[in-house]
Amino acid sequence: MPKDRPELPPVEELLTAAVTAVGGVERPGQVKMAQAVRDAVESEEHLAVQAGTGTGKSLAYLVPAIRHAAESGEAVVVSTATIALQRQLVDRDLPRLADALEGLLPNRPEFAILKGRRNYLCRHKMAAGMPEDEDDQLFDPREVSATGRMVQRIQDWADDTETGDRDEIVPGVSDQAWRQFSVTARECLGAQRCPSGADCFAELARERAGEADVVVTNHALLAIDAMEDFAVLPEHDVVVVDEAHELADRVTSVVTGELSEATVSLAVRRAGRLIEQGVADRLQEAGEDLRALLAAAPPGRVDTLPQSLGMTLALVRDAAFACITALGPRNKDKDDPENAGLRKAAFTMLDDVHDTAQRMLDAFGPAAGGTGSGRDAPETADSDSRASDSGASCTGSSGTGASASGGPAGRAGGDAEAEEIHRAEVVWLEEGRGRVPPTLRVAPLSVGGMLRDKLFGERTVVLTSATLALGGTFDSLARQWGLRPGEWTGLDVGSPFDHPRRGILYVATHLPQPGRDGLPEAYVDEIAELIEAAGGRTLGLFSSMRAAKAATEALRERLDVPLLCQGDDSTGQPVKQFAGDPATCLFGTLSLWQGVDVPGPSLTLVIIDRIPFPRPDDPLASARQRHVAASGGNGFMAVAATHAALLLAQGAGRLLRSMDDRGVVAVLDPRLATARYSGFLLNSLPPYWRTTDPGKVREALRRLTADL
Repeated sequence: MPKDRPELPPVEELLTAAVTAVGGVERPGQVKMAQAVRDAVESEEHLAVQAGTGTGKSLAYLVPAIRHAAESGEAVVVSTATIALQRQLVDRDLPRLADALEGLLPNRPEFAILKGRRNYLCRHKMAAGMPEDEDDQLFDPREVSATGRMVQRIQDWADDTETGDRDEIVPGVSDQAWRQFSVTARECLGAQRCPSGADCFAELARERAGEADVVVTNHALLAIDAMEDFAVLPEHDVVVVDEAHELADRVTSVVTGELSEATVSLAVRRAGRLIEQGVADRLQEAGEDLRALLAAAPPGRVDTLPQSLGMTLALVRDAAFACITALGPRNKDKDDPENAGLRKAAFTMLDDVHDTAQRMLDAFGPAAGGTGSGRDAPETADSDSRASDSGASCTGSSGTGASASGGPAGRAGGDAEAEEIHRAEVVWLEEGRGRVPPTLRVAPLSVGGMLRDKLFGERTVVLTSATLALGGTFDSLARQWGLRPGEWTGLDVGSPFDHPRRGILYVATHLPQPGRDGLPEAYVDEIAELIEAAGGRTLGLFSSMRAAKAATEALRERLDVPLLCQGDDSTGQPVKQFAGDPATCLFGTLSLWQGVDVPGPSLTLVIIDRIPFPRPDDPLASARQRHVAASGGNGFMAVAATHAALLLAQGAGRLLRSMDDRGVVAVLDPRLATARYSGFLLNSLPPYWRTTDPGKVREALRRLTADL
């Protein structure tokens, strides 16, 4: 401890004060976690903590984090995956905690929330009236009218807002409307050059964060801060990653690049205002070639690079580079903010198109990537402009896209499975849907190396979630994070819930295995009988929206209880309606598996239709699975079973949300009890009392309903 800082109360005393102030009850698991976080910070050792729902894990990591900030004088960064948890921390937990600890620490704890730049209103863009690029395919009069109303709401709100934070606008606005008032970090002119720099909402948010003890952010911005060459977040030596089970997926999303005719056309529209038409036309023609090629290609993973695709990607890359060259020096209009803004926007899109095309070529090895367009690292006028909210620039044109072995991984006639070992990245084509054209994407096989070098190598990291121990150990997720044995400690502080007495895990072994032809009729019958026994009160978690809608349509004709389906109402009201009416049932897919918190009698039964393995044609999951198998491991267990275990645990965790909750988790897929991998999956779930007897379960549900 620095000599000029007073000795602070121990973590245990601060935690007791905090729990008392919020009217809570101190729990053994919470105390154990707070002590472990303190020890990890003091010893500078990474820590993974599984803390079940009801433990009070937010206070368990916030109290030692605040104490460390007060002692060291440096901020602690808390990263979350969801907006809901960010709001809970900033609007509820941290204000009450600051009040509770104010008299025990030298100064009142300060906190701030920091998001990516595109989440804040850009005063310069609004004042300059910089034209926004409209998608030529979006001329539906109804959508134009709705967007116009949202634009007017944003303009009215802009006159009064003190933060410029998009999340203040309730109800929310579409991305299309918001883009007219925001810029990404790479499009930003920088505070020194922008006429509105002194009043910039994003810069003001960064200033507030720089004075805070605790800075709340999200996994995407945390990844960008770790991987860029300059700081996005304030100086810090400790990071707490809440909802850590989502860290690898969120970071993967940050570093995934995409290329389509739409992205090329947007770059053309931006650059076409500023360069000779003939140069822009060359890029437009390359984009049209790409559109025709992708429209005729089958969706899915691209294991070897077809000659036609390689040539088209090279054309796009070289045409984008020609446009970049035609724009001239990047700081050419530094004294003309309006033109500088237009040029910065053009450079941003052209850089993305060029770098992503090169990255896709590099993914198949030097023979495919060639020498590129000869483009050097782009010059920058201010370093802040290099931070990308989308994260596509985190890899650049010479990063993870290179062959891991240095060999030509995409050589014609090679064996795809053998070549997969040498590939550091995966390229795949997503088919077009509605107005969204076919899109080529590229992502790393693993982000573990990035996290190990850039996040864990620089600071102490505490990772926590209600679901980290898959199959009974932390090893699966530790591998995803890039942590090696001996570099971290794992701790499961348990849950205050008495799972065997409060919940039943029912596996319907009498049902057939799920097939690929939709929801079997026997499953529909089973769901109907369970809901009737529960008197509604059911959350149905389905592996696909198709299955959720099929079950909804079939059961609405058979049941007398209200049945809602995710997607029926775009306002987000179904969850509120479900929570407010115990007779109501709610069916849905992925976001409901992890995003529903409904304590009380409205949720007595959770139905899971099948083990949520990734789709066999999922490009990343299948490539990662083959990579593990080709390296001598068990690809199915390392990838597919781990994915399923995580989602199953999250889904089963929807049942008990308060100390008074009781109920049943019903898994209709018999493989959970009969397959060779069932032990791994079952050991990932809360320790509910287990049965395969449908009669016992229905009778238990009737008793629960009668008692409510």
